[in-house]
Amino acid sequence: MPTSKRVRVSEDDPLTRAIAPPSYETPAEQEERLAAEQEAKRVSDAIDEELNKQRISEKKGPKAIKILLLGQSESGKSTTLKNFQLMNSPKAFRSERASWRAVIQLNVVQSIHAILDLMAKAHSSAHSPSMPISHTTNPSLPPNTPPKEYPALNPEHLKLKMRLAPLLQVEAVLVKKLLPNGHAQLSKLANPCQSLPLQQEISVNSSAGWKNTFNRLIGRNSCDSADLIDWSDPDDPGVVLNACAEDMKRLWTDPVVRKLMEVENMRPEEMAGFFLDALDRVTAPRYIPTDDDVLRARLKTLGVSEHRFSMKTGPMGSSMSHDWRVFDVGGQRSLRAAWVPYFDDMNAIIFLAPISCFDQVLQEDPSVNRLADSFLLWKAIVSNPLLKKTELILFLNKCDILRAKLASGIRLADYIVSYGSRPNDFESASQYLKKKFAGLLKEHSPDRLYYFHLTSVTDTKSTTYILENVQDVLVRDNLKRSALVT
Repeated sequence: MPTSKRVRVSEDDPLTRAIAPPSYETPAEQEERLAAEQEAKRVSDAIDEELNKQRISEKKGPKAIKILLLGQSESGKSTTLKNFQLMNSPKAFRSERASWRAVIQLNVVQSIHAILDLMAKAHSSAHSPSMPISHTTNPSLPPNTPPKEYPALNPEHLKLKMRLAPLLQVEAVLVKKLLPNGHAQLSKLANPCQSLPLQQEISVNSSAGWKNTFNRLIGRNSCDSADLIDWSDPDDPGVVLNACAEDMKRLWTDPVVRKLMEVENMRPEEMAGFFLDALDRVTAPRYIPTDDDVLRARLKTLGVSEHRFSMKTGPMGSSMSHDWRVFDVGGQRSLRAAWVPYFDDMNAIIFLAPISCFDQVLQEDPSVNRLADSFLLWKAIVSNPLLKKTELILFLNKCDILRAKLASGIRLADYIVSYGSRPNDFESASQYLKKKFAGLLKEHSPDRLYYFHLTSVTDTKSTTYILENVQDVLVRDNLKRSALVT
């Protein structure tokens, strides 16, 4: 019969040693430590109690309505989430203006940085004996595109480039403030004059609390009026932006630079975070972002963003209250595996397809057309068995950009061969794309109802109207499932 042995716990156990009080602790220090431990326990117990109350309340009360925002990167998911926040929590939305002011400043600087890099590329090409002035390979252009030459830059362009060099230092300062200590991208900013390569867009984790960074820096909790920003801060990036404003406007409107961007198929005005058409306003010494500015600001987020709010009125103005939860998940290919856990118990999915991107490719895979990628994503969503009972709402987004792009002469048929000889106007193109998405739904999930909207989610007024209709539809559906209405 095997004998049992009593194992003695070593008195030199690392955990015991770690939590033991210091051997040299004085009575006063001991009293202070015990008081701090007691306060920490009180706070922890209060948090646990609050979480427990919330769980009990959720079980007793009506079930929350959950919406999942899906779509590829830069499809408009985060802007849609911001619209929900503006509609239902306007005070909290506007309290974040200090943070978004910094993001908008970063957007401006990065747009200028992109143009300066393009100028440097053209200048280098023109003065390299092994590389004649020529076109570059752009996977977003139609096949068999003839080579194009860069326009020649003159000495004034090079002087302008030098005068705008301080903006790269501003970019580095803003990036360091946005990213937490130890972030991998900070290693590329070894000195304050260095800036990130344009291909490496900065990204923040949605749970990292980056918005509070700027509130702490200015010592305020709100940015709702001019009195709530520390305008005397000598390190405010707005000082440099204001000093460079005239040169930035000169760069953006220069005909040679415009021709250079045309050669490279570079259209900043179609991208999120474009403010070069409002430089007078956003570089003003006492600039405060408007609601529209916040909606247009671009900051790539990783992880899941969740927004909770309550609607005090139900369908037809009833007084029923409903709790809502809207989730925004990352749209990059590498992040799409994280979508699946959120498929369970969702009332609705709002799928955003940026239909203006028919002539663009995925940043993470230049061999894939962005519109084709949206078709594949929509097909995967409608055919997923976990979502067969989930309401589907399709936003064909960025219609304002599509309308302008088609009007400028860019042909949809050059990129989507099946469009054929149809008219190259917005009405024909949008109806064709609607039928393509509807056809995929009918093929892979027949007899299924879905809701469809043509949207430009940076347009606050029209998007608010659409989202109000969406909320009303989902409340009605939730009540029907609960057998409260017929």
